[in-house]
Order: sequence, then structure tokens, then C-alpha cells
Amino acid sequence: MSPHKSFSLGHTPIADHSFSEDRSLLAVARDSNIELYYTDGKQYELGNTLTDHDKTVTSVDIAPSGRLVTCSQDRNALVWEPQLDGSWKPTLVLLRINRAATFVRWSPDEKKFAVGSGARVIAICHFEQENDWWISKHIKKPIRSTILSVAWHPNSVLLAAGSTDGHARVFSSFIKGVDARPEPTNWGDRLPFQTLCGDFVSESGGWVHDVAFSPSGDALAFATHDSSIVVAYPGGPEQPPRAVVSVSTSLLPLRSLIWTNENQVVAAGHDFHPVIFQGDERGWKLTTSIDDPAKANKTEAKESTALNMFRQLDLKGAVDPSSGTSGIHTIHQNTITRIRPYETKNGQVTKISSTGNDGKIVIYQL
Repeated sequence: MSPHKSFSLGHTPIADHSFSEDRSLLAVARDSNIELYYTDGKQYELGNTLTDHDKTVTSVDIAPSGRLVTCSQDRNALVWEPQLDGSWKPTLVLLRINRAATFVRWSPDEKKFAVGSGARVIAICHFEQENDWWISKHIKKPIRSTILSVAWHPNSVLLAAGSTDGHARVFSSFIKGVDARPEPTNWGDRLPFQTLCGDFVSESGGWVHDVAFSPSGDALAFATHDSSIVVAYPGGPEQPPRAVVSVSTSLLPLRSLIWTNENQVVAAGHDFHPVIFQGDERGWKLTTSIDDPAKANKTEAKESTALNMFRQLDLKGAVDPSSGTSGIHTIHQNTITRIRPYETKNGQVTKISSTGNDGKIVIYQL
């Protein structure tokens, strides 16, 4: 029996997903809607469909309290509050951007959320009690292109962002009156809003698809379009980094990554299956493939003749008749767009969830 669980939620690509803290609710960003699925761990039943965005929804995140935040190519972000009758009430956020909103994540303390955009800015949003609305402050410099991802440091002040200008940057998002003064970290001790605390590029300068802080916040990993991941260790306030370790792979580009502990990163993307990297400041390497198609190929019987192989190519577009119509030996049958932590034990992620362009959600046992 496979240790991994797969559920088909339709055939339309899924841009992003998020589970509630107790994993009973799954929010899926698909087309211009947010679909909410309720689950007992065995089945997924579609409950609400939130339709207030009028263009493609690019990202969704559920806060520990149960509130949702979504963003869309319509240049808007919405905060959704659950109501007693089972409905969800949307509140518009004053983003003040003139291009698509691309990515959104709540801060760990839930006081703020960050929205990346195609307008070369990051909107740091917080609730203004006096006027009962969400407003934003912009991080602008030195961003030169679209933000593809953001990630919060555990202190809810530092924010990492990956961009199509090839940079992974760490900024301060400190807002007076909202945030408590953070403890000094290796990223800096004086952190006024928009302070640039770190700036890293890959060797090729490729697009940065995703960024993530380690559980302690003392390291930053990012995935680039040259099929590499880079792990950076800051050296202290106004000091050069202690180490910047790059790992090149023969895989197709990786779209999403997460840390499972201080010495392990899981990433996935256009190869349809996750891979595990392990290491520290002295070096990192790719160690394991989860749901490895190469292993699946070895275990399948291959008794077809050359004539049968070409017949299958002609009829089904499959090289191997035993592989069915697709010839793909992984659970996901298309690009994995997002992976998220699913279950944690003793401070270590033991299960991850993934969604992809095939409309599936998969729970992987690590």
C-alpha cells in the first residue's frame, strides 16, 4: 500500500491551496474562484465556492484563527471571515497596486499579511481599527520586477521575497503601532520599515520561484528557474553571509519548496514529484526523490515488442504500453504548483500536501 494519499478535485489546474490548522478545511484557488472543501481525512466534499474575484485567483492562505486571505489578477486582495450561518464575509483590502496580485501569506502572529504583485511592490497589509478596514504599506526599493513569492520569518517582522529579476531579498516589514520591537537576529537588529536585510542571486540569475525561511529563521532557501536551490546563511547585522550554498540539479525547474527541519528542504515543480535536499553550511545535496518515477519504471514488466511499442506511440502517444495512456509514472500527472506542510511531530514536518495543474491534491508521507 502506498504511504501517499491522492484525491482528484477535478481536472482544472490548481494555483494554490491551504489547510486550516485542524486540517478539516481545505481552500483551493482555481480559476477566478476559491473552493472550500470539508474533509474527515478520507473524503473531500465541496462546501462553499467564493466568487467575489473577477479574474484568476493566484494565491490563498488560511490563518490559525480560520480567516482566509486571497489575492487575484484583478489587483485585489480579500479577507474572508466565517459567519455563523456557514457563509463567508469578504472585506476588501486597500492594496493600491496597478498590476496583478501574485502571492499572499499571513504573518505567523496574524497581525499582517504580505501581498506580492506584478507592480514591483510588496503590500504589507494590516487592520486599521478606527476605519474598520485593511490598509497597506508598500515595500518598493530595490525591486525591479514581478514578485513571485513571499515568506515570513518566525518573528513576523522579517519578510523574504522572490522575484523575476533573479533576486531573493529579505526586508523588514516593521510597522510602528502594530508590531512589537523584534529581538535582534542574524539578519539585523535595527529594522525600520523597508530595510533591506539580505539580497541573494543564483549563479545563473534565473527567476526565483519560491522562498522559505528555516524553522529557526536563521537560513533562507530559494528555488530558481535554472533547476537549482540556494541556501543562504546570514553573517550578522551589516556583515557578509556566512555561507551561500547552491545545489544544481538535472531536474526541470522547481516551483515550490518548504523546510521540514533545520537541515532538510523538500521541493517540487515541473517533474511532477517532490525531492528532498539535506545539508548545512558546509554543503547541501539532493538525497531522495519521493514518488520517484524511475523506481516505478523498474518495477513494471516490460515485455512489449518493438512493434507493440510503435503501435502504442501511434494510438495513445505512450512509449510503454504498460503505462496506460499517459506514460507518466507519478501520482501527479502534471506540474506541482504548490507544496505546504501538512502534519508536524516534535517540531519536524512528517507529511506535506501538494496541488498541481492536474487538479489533484496529494498527501505525501516523508
